[in-house]
Amino acid sequence: MSTWLDLPDDGFGLDNLPYGSFSTTPDGARRIGVAVGDRVLDVSALDVPALDVPGAAELARPTLNAFLALGPAEWAAQRAAVQQLLGDPAARGAVAPHLLPRGEVHLHLPFEVADYVDFYSSRHHAENLGAMFRPDSPPLTPNWKHLPIGYHGRAGTVAVSGTPVVRPCGQRKAPSDARPTFGPSLRLDIEAEVGFVVGVPSALGTPVPVGDFAEHVFGVCLVNDWSARDLQSWEYVPLGPFLGKSFLTSVSPWVVPLAALQPARVPAPERDVPLLPYLQDAEHPWGLDLTLEVRLNGELLSRPPFALMYWTAAQQLAHLTVNGASLRTGDLLASGTVSGPERGQRGSLIELSWGGAEPLTFADGSTRTFLEDGDTVTLTATAPGAHGGRIALGEVSGQVHPAR
Repeated sequence: MSTWLDLPDDGFGLDNLPYGSFSTTPDGARRIGVAVGDRVLDVSALDVPALDVPGAAELARPTLNAFLALGPAEWAAQRAAVQQLLGDPAARGAVAPHLLPRGEVHLHLPFEVADYVDFYSSRHHAENLGAMFRPDSPPLTPNWKHLPIGYHGRAGTVAVSGTPVVRPCGQRKAPSDARPTFGPSLRLDIEAEVGFVVGVPSALGTPVPVGDFAEHVFGVCLVNDWSARDLQSWEYVPLGPFLGKSFLTSVSPWVVPLAALQPARVPAPERDVPLLPYLQDAEHPWGLDLTLEVRLNGELLSRPPFALMYWTAAQQLAHLTVNGASLRTGDLLASGTVSGPERGQRGSLIELSWGGAEPLTFADGSTRTFLEDGDTVTLTATAPGAHGGRIALGEVSGQVHPAR
């Protein structure tokens, strides 16, 4: 796709065009921009009749929510208009003044999170944890292949990349301990995930079928679902994750539209049990060929392959709403930890260190089983683009700070 811009080969070309919230000063007015190369296009500044950019007025808001609520037709119309303006040399004079250096703007949470649901959809991750925690039983629970397992998280602690990760405190009890103790988590972990952002809501009592996924979901971001494994293991029976998860979930500042990910669509892995009709997706495949990378203090730990996820986001959405639960603009659906069959494809430290029994050794000779204060974790991802290249999903990063 041709353009009058001089674009670096960074995955932010015209076939990507992700949306994010930015300001020109730390406390300045926020509005929505589109990342293109090493620039941010201030789209709301294009809200003039001569340029005719649909939905530009909605992007003068601090978050994406008003634009998300417009729906697929408006999303597509604006994307096409922006691509045309960035590709037409005659538009350069009107558009170029509104292209700001990406390195000089401040990025914020791109959308106001309505509800947050985290799933558990990687077979390899579930089998790894099952083998660790239930060595004398089958690694997968009896329901795992029949429905996407998930839990409702805390929307208020979803934060943008760069937000400090304050080590959480809580109750913990090792199997050998006589009673629980209270203190900072000693087994602080990461979970490399992909998030799906809902734009169009649904009516209470009305399920959303697999085939309507793209009518409701706008795009994709990266997610790090920070996890305090010692708090989690003591509290999760019988109702599941609570304080071990709710202290912080980090998301990337850029939301990549589903339209940009069409070349990355692949069928889900073959299932070896029959699915109930509402989960059957052969005619609506929403597997995505995304390659994630996990780095700790700059050193590459793993490359989790998202294409191997057993349950797709379309199936997760269908299951989430099959009981009549409604969607809201700004809902975030996280995939659950992305892991593959090889050690170098695992998306959490609990898997990479096998519960702490196999410490990781780094180039400087240091070792880790779980995160230490001062550690910085960065997740990135890429996907096939529309013209044979790769598009980038940006990054989500966080540094661990001591408990307060």
